[in-house]
Amino acid sequence: MLLDAAWDELMESRYARLTMEAVAARAHTGKQVLYRRWRNRAELVVAAMRHRTGSIVEDIPDTGSLRDDVLAVLQRMADRFASVGPDIVHGLLAEAPDLDPEVYSRMSGVMATIVQRAAARGEIPTGDVPARVLTAPTNLLRHEMVFAREPVAASTLTSLVDDVFLPLVRTT
Repeated sequence: MLLDAAWDELMESRYARLTMEAVAARAHTGKQVLYRRWRNRAELVVAAMRHRTGSIVEDIPDTGSLRDDVLAVLQRMADRFASVGPDIVHGLLAEAPDLDPEVYSRMSGVMATIVQRAAARGEIPTGDVPARVLTAPTNLLRHEMVFAREPVAASTLTSLVDDVFLPLVRTT
């Protein structure tokens, strides 16, 4: 499969040396096949990462607790970061303008679903939370990952939820 070949090549070559030609050769196909599905290597890498690690959007946590749902999302993001490493994340950031803007907006839908569920359970006063508040924990985690050279600590995830996010959604 193309995404398996892309992942294997990414893990072997790392981001800086990854080429569409090398992925095509590994997949025993032509690079035009890749370009029909992905406009550039950044989009191919994001697709390979989702294929390998799963899509949070397609499997939104539902633990029955707002805190635990948000922690689960952040943990999955941190696990993905740990599995690919900082050089791949930094490589993707260098090519961020080449990515579909959808890549950056996906988490707001995930967080909106989690908050709506929490409001329906009575954990928070309302599911009508400002967009910046919704994305605060995921954006702050991305910030941590950009500057980290090692996996994000569990205590950091807990702090993002307990010290930042929950106080904000409980007062809106």
